[in-house]
Amino acid sequence: MKNILVPIGGSDNAVSNLQYAIDLAQEVDAYVYVISIFQELSKVGGLTKVNSIIKEDTESRLDEVLSKVNKKDVTVIAHPLKGGVVETINRFNKHVPVDLMVLSPRSNSIREEVYLGNTSGKILKQTNIPILIVPEGAVFEQPSTILMAFKNGSFKSKKMLQPLRKFSKHFGTEINVLHVDTPETTEEMKNVSKALRKIESSYTKTENATTFQAVLEHFQSHNPDMLCVVRRKRGFFKKLWEKNVVLKKEFHTTKPLLVLPVQE
Repeated sequence: MKNILVPIGGSDNAVSNLQYAIDLAQEVDAYVYVISIFQELSKVGGLTKVNSIIKEDTESRLDEVLSKVNKKDVTVIAHPLKGGVVETINRFNKHVPVDLMVLSPRSNSIREEVYLGNTSGKILKQTNIPILIVPEGAVFEQPSTILMAFKNGSFKSKKMLQPLRKFSKHFGTEINVLHVDTPETTEEMKNVSKALRKIESSYTKTENATTFQAVLEHFQSHNPDMLCVVRRKRGFFKKLWEKNVVLKKEFHTTKPLLVLPVQE
């Protein structure tokens, strides 16, 4: 885990979110890249000056956030970037391979009943980068246990499990696996990749209507420091994929949520 990306917006939570990423980076010896994304207005009609102001405001916002964190001995590199949010993050990832993206679940402008705001939801859906969604105001602590829930145990690429492998090796984190058998489960999905078997601390097989219901049922008994789910085309967020905003009544957690990407 060499490169951690932190996109920041207008949320007051940007400072604590960046500090969380810096504290994690210090532990794993990683670089932190901070980006603030802005969109220029059409230059038709002489809006060049307005676009300059937008860029200056973005740079000022970055400077403000950076001035409020303790960088410790971590290399923190900040850039204002122009473009759409998803497009810009994907473009950045091509130039600087991102091992983990640290996101805030929502901006301050979002209603209290919302867990995942529109921008964070869009990033989660439309990028293929491991994402750690950090609760608002959370302070980094080494995770002793991670509960990983999935219904398809096939992980064809070892790279997809790299964040878990890093936590396990660096912090000695226990990876407790929850393999969910649902009505949609096929025989192939019942197998578990050797790569995951090598890092798991415990294995639990459960039958539930959905992976989400299995997490609700087993969360308290495991009491993990972090929850891990898998982003598949037909996975944990299957129904939540239909829209970007996710309400707390649909899903929420007060623990950091690690979302692994899986190519299919």
